Amino acid sequence: MKITALTTYIVPPRWLFLKIETDAGISGWGEPVVEGKALTVEAAVKELADYLIGKDPRLIEDHWTVMHRGGFYRGGPILMSAIAGIDQALWDIKGKALGVPVHELLGGKLRETIKVYSWIGGDRPAEVAAGAKDVVARGFRALKMNGTEELQIVDSHDRIDAAVERVAMVREAVGPNIGIAVDFHGRVHRPMARILVKELEPYRLMFIEEPVLSENREALKEIATLGSTPIALGERLYSRWDFKSVFEEAVVDIIQPDLSHAGGITECRKIAAMAEAYDVAVAPHCPLGPIALAACLQLDAVSYNCFIQEQSLGIHYNAGNDLLDYAANKDVFRYEDGYVAIPDGPGLGVEIDEDYVKERAKEGHRWRNPVWRHKDGSFAEW
Repeated sequence: MKITALTTYIVPPRWLFLKIETDAGISGWGEPVVEGKALTVEAAVKELADYLIGKDPRLIEDHWTVMHRGGFYRGGPILMSAIAGIDQALWDIKGKALGVPVHELLGGKLRETIKVYSWIGGDRPAEVAAGAKDVVARGFRALKMNGTEELQIVDSHDRIDAAVERVAMVREAVGPNIGIAVDFHGRVHRPMARILVKELEPYRLMFIEEPVLSENREALKEIATLGSTPIALGERLYSRWDFKSVFEEAVVDIIQPDLSHAGGITECRKIAAMAEAYDVAVAPHCPLGPIALAACLQLDAVSYNCFIQEQSLGIHYNAGNDLLDYAANKDVFRYEDGYVAIPDGPGLGVEIDEDYVKERAKEGHRWRNPVWRHKDGSFAEW
């Protein structure tokens, strides 16, 4: 079997899909994207295609190694996201060629379902109590919300009070047994993170995400002593080498590799195994489309320390199109009682409606994250 073509489709709301074709008539789909940099990742995929055309798609480990190591310069969000989407598509091809789901090729699933959470509140969190009640009414047992709007490096206590009040409203709305994750989204700097983590302690959160940016995680050693809430990060780390020091520092409780950013299934399986050796949980990051989610579920199926899965159904980013719009088998993600079933179809298990993909690719997108500014006019982290 030989690879004959790699075709990319930029589709709303902010996704990039990849189709890899072979001379055996078997094709695979991947989702290589950096949100806001779809065109850049698309260019990286096309550069990697020069190597892949004519190769046997089943030699996934070798192709991954060459794509990562063979260009001399390696790592980072663009290259690793391009590799990630290609890797997903190669696994999809291999599973389809053998007539089995990817998780069967990874040793077989150790769980039938995995808990999922749903987003509430939007970028600048609002109407969170009503949103939380709606999520629970739809059967979810866990949710995530942005903790704050923009915060300056040292800000006023009324901004802290407002953030704490929103979390308190959500806890009151859903009761004591619904998981609540609060995402600081890298918006909070060390001085304010110390205060917020301590103030949020009474609300028994499932985890706090990115209490500070990953590049500032030396602050986590102190922040972790201010409360008992598990600390999560990892969506902006891209390889096992990026995660290596995180494990060695022994402060982070939950890692969140993104299977469309961190080298795909091949790399994230290794990252999850490293995490297990350090007794660290895994909650794959996935505010993206159906191919990315299907890839995550293959990892969830075989990784003991995966405990919950992000998914984008109804997320505030999905303007114009939502998670299931591009899936031909719309029942592939079967949600029930706050869990989603692991797909058992061949390959990734999701069947893509290619005609609809082509139709929406005519519109495409140029999605960009907003640029925020503080009251004084200086740049604010989004």
